[in-house]
Amino acid sequence: MRAAIFKGPHAIEVGERPDPAIAAPTDAVVRVLLACVCGSDLWYYRGETPHAQGSIGHEFIGVVEEVGADVRGIAVGDLVIAPFKYCDGTCPHCRAGVSSQCVAGGAFGDGKIDGGQGEAVRVPLAGSTLVPVPGTKHSDEMMRSFLALSDVMCTGHHAAVSAGVRSGSVVAVVGDGAVGLCAVLAARRLGAARIVALSRNPARQEVARLFGATDILAERGDAAVEAILELTDGVGVDAALECVGTGQSLATAMGIARPGSVVGVVGVPHAVENPMETVIFRNLGLRGGVAPARTYIPELLDDVLDGRINPGRVFDFETDLDHVADAYKAMDERRAIKALIRMETKEADR
Repeated sequence: MRAAIFKGPHAIEVGERPDPAIAAPTDAVVRVLLACVCGSDLWYYRGETPHAQGSIGHEFIGVVEEVGADVRGIAVGDLVIAPFKYCDGTCPHCRAGVSSQCVAGGAFGDGKIDGGQGEAVRVPLAGSTLVPVPGTKHSDEMMRSFLALSDVMCTGHHAAVSAGVRSGSVVAVVGDGAVGLCAVLAARRLGAARIVALSRNPARQEVARLFGATDILAERGDAAVEAILELTDGVGVDAALECVGTGQSLATAMGIARPGSVVGVVGVPHAVENPMETVIFRNLGLRGGVAPARTYIPELLDDVLDGRINPGRVFDFETDLDHVADAYKAMDERRAIKALIRMETKEADR
């Protein structure tokens, strides 16, 4: 099969990989319909995080083509959402809701395991990993939102849940990438009364407003902290959502959080100093980590199907597998919020 191959920093090529096949009775083979590039993929692309040469991409939706003998809950022909990490659903971590840390789990597109940016994927532990989508003849707009549930919407939701966003909360979101924008949407979904989005980019500001931001601030660093403290009469926000992963973004999130609150942290950390002095002396909490997407997808899927949320709006660049390198370049240069990769022509019966 054809798939995106990570060759090293700034080197994404389309090449051949072995056709996926059932290797264990709990496996399934999924034909990919839509995939996308994640912000975390850019760390590999830029050479700032190591990644094995080989498969890449962990966000995809597709159609089940084959199932192993022990797979339950999904069948050939099902449209399915693949969370970015597979899991068995039965280990202590899965039972506690932290499916992203499953003792038997792993991630798609790690250089060896099939990646979502390819024509097909062998999915381990398929019955407890894949989420079937009910119904047929879904619109292309809805298909995009299904794809967003594979990672980015769940990660934004995880930031909001980790920070304790609830009805009436005052929230600030640090980061205007796809995760940050989905965090805005998640905060609105959870009932936040005021949502401040930090962004300098007009296109991203527009999506933030569409998703529920009540205030937009272009300031960064100390200026952003001062601006938000002024907006909140010196108190700070009830929930700060850190969706970038840099030292400055974490410092900003902790600087705008009111004492006693929890900062929801989901950005992949790079050059971040130990924040414990601030945690202790400002009475702040930190919570977040790798989103347990498999835990969140069912409830978020219900809202997508009912039209209450449309996270697929974060996709503002589209290409096909042959031009997957263009998708990486567009995101790396911030010309795109999130790039969608279409493996096939639009299907009216899905």
